[in-house]
Amino acid sequence: MSNTNRISTKTMIQIAMLSAVATVIYYLDFPVPLMPGFIKMDLSNVVSLFAGFTTGPVGGLIVCLIKNIIQVAIKGFGTTMGIGNIFDFVTSAVFTLTASLIYRKNRTKKGAVIGCVVGTIVFTAISLPLNYFIVYPIYATAFGGMEAILGAYQAIFPGTKNLFGALCIFNVPFTLVKGIICAAITILIYKPLITVLRKAHLAEKRAS
Repeated sequence: MSNTNRISTKTMIQIAMLSAVATVIYYLDFPVPLMPGFIKMDLSNVVSLFAGFTTGPVGGLIVCLIKNIIQVAIKGFGTTMGIGNIFDFVTSAVFTLTASLIYRKNRTKKGAVIGCVVGTIVFTAISLPLNYFIVYPIYATAFGGMEAILGAYQAIFPGTKNLFGALCIFNVPFTLVKGIICAAITILIYKPLITVLRKAHLAEKRAS
């Protein structure tokens, strides 16, 4: 077996392993105080970021894709045509690709931090138009109209007047905090975890 094949095999094993971990974590979502019940936090982007840093941007993208494919395969598309999974894939992929592409150009802790910061900003920015123009109109069709959705927000903050206001008051800060948390955890665990994977011969030594 050539050295190239050995590297390829290691990378595939690592992506498969991280995809499995991301899928489990994706299922372990939880409600967040002061947010409507249909909005939940999950930390699976920690795994996709780690995959992007260790195996490259494409590896991180594959992890994002696999975790959503598995969930759709188990739960089905439902009345919303899987829009939640599509939204998660697109936003997670943008987050992971942005951060890991920057890190690939500067494989240092500073490069990782810059990548995570820029990735978090892009992750947050893209969520607003996606929610406003695509996700919530589909949810409104499936779950009794936009009034029902706004009612969930108004029950928490009566001053919520419309969908755009609800997204700016609730969803955008939530997405920003989620990105910050996932980025911070990734940076904290990266060194010790990549060391373990190297010792187990599951990661290439070029990953720093």
